[in-house]
Amino acid sequence: MPQDKTDTFGPLPSMKIDATKAELGKRLFFDTRLSGNTALSCASCHVPENGYSHPDALAPAYTGSKGFRNVPTLINTAYKKVWFHDGRLGTNLNDVTREMITEDWLMNMDMRLMQERIKQDPIYVDMFKKAGYGEPSNGSVRKAIPEYLKTLTSNQTPFDNNKLSKEAKKGFELFKGKAGCSSCHNGPLFSDGKPYNTGVAENFDIFTDPYRHQTFIAFNMFMGNENYMNLKRDVGAYVQTHRVDGKDMGKFMTPTLRELTQTAPYMHNGMIKTLPEVVAFYNQGGGVDSNKDSRLKALNLSKAEQSSLVVFLESLSSKPLTTDAHVWSANDYNYQLITDWSNTLN
Repeated sequence: MPQDKTDTFGPLPSMKIDATKAELGKRLFFDTRLSGNTALSCASCHVPENGYSHPDALAPAYTGSKGFRNVPTLINTAYKKVWFHDGRLGTNLNDVTREMITEDWLMNMDMRLMQERIKQDPIYVDMFKKAGYGEPSNGSVRKAIPEYLKTLTSNQTPFDNNKLSKEAKKGFELFKGKAGCSSCHNGPLFSDGKPYNTGVAENFDIFTDPYRHQTFIAFNMFMGNENYMNLKRDVGAYVQTHRVDGKDMGKFMTPTLRELTQTAPYMHNGMIKTLPEVVAFYNQGGGVDSNKDSRLKALNLSKAEQSSLVVFLESLSSKPLTTDAHVWSANDYNYQLITDWSNTLN
């Protein structure tokens, strides 16, 4: 069901931001001390130069493990209502932040230890106080980082500024009409926030790389998926329903189409490298999967039409958020450790 109204797609609504809290969140986002062995920061996986996603098909992870999904962009994530490719978390970014920091295959941080590390840094002590949080605490960390994420928005795209080229306008009409993209990619985020199976091929690096496979097994065991040792596919949004007939296996949340020029490779497992390849994938009616959505059919778009669609998709990207306004560039994370900190008053 193609949509007819241009105004259903954007622009993104304005968002109230506390600048002092967001500045604190920015410093935290780029601080490797938020991971257990101080090897990773949030920005290690959500790379500013890659649209706050990651250039590899599958994510890096904590020392001794590797990820099994593509890193989603954090640009505009503050507008979302559900998070992760499988949509397993739909409360708020406070909870998302907690999971990212504490999950053992991600940052593997005991938040009690994190709190003590932060309390020993005089810059943080001052920043937390100025932000109105009092002394540093893990609860305040989980508030400050989401406040920073509010600053990662794309509102200066050619589409938002009504500066579409003739080719992009042709692509937009195809997007809403013949190509049917707007059936799932709609609203200001160009996403309906729902899961679908489009037949994306499995990334078998998940199963052939022992580090990725052990992470995959541990995740599925924790999520209560049956027969997790013998799975040969990423079950996706099945973790939300656990349907007995397995019809939800292979469904993944509709991703935003904003900032696509920055966030390659694409799909939940990084299996498609370029935007022309993504368009060609859907032009052929998606991939092959027993659970594939029955509405996916060959689109019969000409080469010229596919090219116009790509140009439109490129118009949904803005300039990279890589300046000091969004990136903590000061190398000021060094501080004198407090000896015998457990017996020292804060």
